[in-house]
Amino acid sequence: MRVCLGEQGASRSPNLRCMADRNLLLYGDNLPFLLDTDLFPSESVDLIYLDPPFNSNANYNVLFKAVSGEPSSAQIKAFDDTWTWDQSANAALFQLMEEGHAGDGVKSLVKTFHSFLGHSPMLAYLVQMAMRLVHLRRVLRSTGSLYLHCDPTASHYLKLVLDGIFGAENFRNEIVWRRTNSHNKLSRQYGPIHDTILFYAKSDDAVFHLGTRPYMKKYVETSFPHRDKRGMYQLNNLTGPGVRSGECGKAWRGYNPTKGKRHWAIPLSLRPFLKDAGRSESVLEALESLYAQGFIVFPDKDGGQPRYKQYPGDGVLYQDVWAFQPSTQGLLVGTNEGIDEDVKYLDQDDEKLGYPTQKPIGLLKRILRTSSNPGAVVLDPFCGCGTTIDAVETLNREHPTEKPRRWIGIDVTHVAVNLIKARLTRFDPAPAYRVVGEPIDAEGATALFKQDPFQFQFWACGLVGARPFGSLDGKTGKRGADRGIDGVRYFVDDNTGPKTILVQVKGGKSGARDVRDFRGTIEREQAALGILVLLSEPTKEMQKEASTLAPYVSTSERKGVPRLQIVTIEQLLAEGTPSQPGGVVLPRGVEASSSDKTLKKAKRHDAGGLFIWGSQ
Repeated sequence: MRVCLGEQGASRSPNLRCMADRNLLLYGDNLPFLLDTDLFPSESVDLIYLDPPFNSNANYNVLFKAVSGEPSSAQIKAFDDTWTWDQSANAALFQLMEEGHAGDGVKSLVKTFHSFLGHSPMLAYLVQMAMRLVHLRRVLRSTGSLYLHCDPTASHYLKLVLDGIFGAENFRNEIVWRRTNSHNKLSRQYGPIHDTILFYAKSDDAVFHLGTRPYMKKYVETSFPHRDKRGMYQLNNLTGPGVRSGECGKAWRGYNPTKGKRHWAIPLSLRPFLKDAGRSESVLEALESLYAQGFIVFPDKDGGQPRYKQYPGDGVLYQDVWAFQPSTQGLLVGTNEGIDEDVKYLDQDDEKLGYPTQKPIGLLKRILRTSSNPGAVVLDPFCGCGTTIDAVETLNREHPTEKPRRWIGIDVTHVAVNLIKARLTRFDPAPAYRVVGEPIDAEGATALFKQDPFQFQFWACGLVGARPFGSLDGKTGKRGADRGIDGVRYFVDDNTGPKTILVQVKGGKSGARDVRDFRGTIEREQAALGILVLLSEPTKEMQKEASTLAPYVSTSERKGVPRLQIVTIEQLLAEGTPSQPGGVVLPRGVEASSSDKTLKKAKRHDAGGLFIWGSQ
């Protein structure tokens, strides 16, 4: 099967060695990519976020059960996050023991896991994860950090693995993130509403910009009872416990801290008001300057300890519990948001795509702002529906004067890769990126169809910008009943609301009967347009059958467009989404509908007077 990269937003090129200066979307198992030291040189990535698949809904005890049976691939399939012990897992264990980048501590830990867990799904998961984490650490810069998103089922094991790979001294936090609202139907446990995010730094030099959230109004009202021209304030100590020699222990304006077994301790919040942040002044000179600016208050009685005015500041620094609190809107200073609403779990809002493991953009934005600088390279090796990528692009557009962050996403399913492609079209202009690992010709497409017909369908839908249609089976990665529809896309041509485009993909033998069946589907669903994507050339009878359906008449252009259109994989690969009559064309003025959640913010792409549906 021939695969290569295709440039999105720029010309095609055979050069894969572009990790340092391009966004990359990689299709396939992430381990072979990570093992490629040309594509991923050591210390080439600034921040890694990963949300690796895991069967959190399985019975906990099953994950410790030794298994046997027919060998099968341990590779993850679409939405199937159950790991099993088989020949693939056994090979990974051997490879880890021989891996030069894995230290003796990691190998010893895995041996201990093996003796305790046996050949269980849990051990298979840990071995496969350890191999990947070893190389994720390798590609991380010394100033970089890694955030591993997991749930309590395996977080304690993963923390030991990370301790062995990164060093226990580089563990920073176990972040608790509220992932859902309350569970009410419980009988033997407390409501499981949180995930765990394990935060590790590569070294003490790791980038870290701790942000804040607004204070509670009640806290500010009760804790800051005084007010001056700068605002509300409370009085706080200018001294710290313990005796110190030098100026920190000397008397100033009648108060000697040493007598009270204390010393002068100027708070960081006052440093910006001092010359050179206080570095070029003595302690007593700094105190005198702050007093002159009105920051220091003496008590009425003689000899009393002076105190400084502490203002609320920007807010509460981020803590290690990130939990949105429903019904707290209006309780915070300066905003109508609720507590931790920036990292609110997904519910029924416009952001939700229906992807089972999707995370909110706000969660990733908080991580990006905290642990990366503008211009950073961000890697998500299990990128799923692309929330990390979306968050990077969102930040880039929120701060257009800064050097843009770049992203690399890897996923093993075409359904994920195509969701990401569609998701990126909501940006105007759409970001340039390279796609690696997809078929580039009919031969490669045929090989993909023979290997996995469902992945072929997902990939083909992506060529015309359609989102896969129908539910996905969590165990097989296959779709349920599709009603003759493989993909769907929406557009708006007038003020009557969104119109539907249906896509059907045929990889095997096809004929006029398939066209008639698809025509019936288009009429049954009252779709505006239908696109039939073929791996082989259509027959004259198929073309004739397609032409019997009355054309779609554009309200804005007042001209007809073939309502049932037939295109081949070869056409799409050679020409992209075609713009000539009879191809996948929509009239000028057509744009993505707000009801299409994968493209809810997409704007119109003009091309030579025609709006090209599916242009990426």
